Amino acid sequence: VQLVESGGGLVQPGGSLRLSCAASGFVDGDSYVIGWFRQAPGKEREGVSCISRAGSTDYADSVKGRFTISRDNAKNTVYLQMNSLKPEDTAVYYCAAALSSGLWSILYDLWGQGTQVTVSS
Repeated sequence: VQLVESGGGLVQPGGSLRLSCAASGFVDGDSYVIGWFRQAPGKEREGVSCISRAGSTDYADSVKGRFTISRDNAKNTVYLQMNSLKPEDTAVYYCAAALSSGLWSILYDLWGQGTQVTVSS
């Protein structure tokens, strides 16, 4: 059972990236809540967005209107479309799986390895 993130990289301010979180080894993989978290150097990990089994979504205030989370249950993949990126979005982004919805990391017990997103000119 694992989660694998991809899609990170270097982008200029105002640019876009799409992160992917591929889940494998799950029984009924689409029954899990998938969340995206990020951690910048010297800062605590923070919840960015999550999507429930039914497709309900939640976002941190700092990314509302700029980030969109979606899931393709047939592919067991969750996406995070990030637009209008800012330097303060620079962080390692992690996806994680939980049985309950929310942006608190304590809810999540399976984590990916993370992917670096750097927003800089």
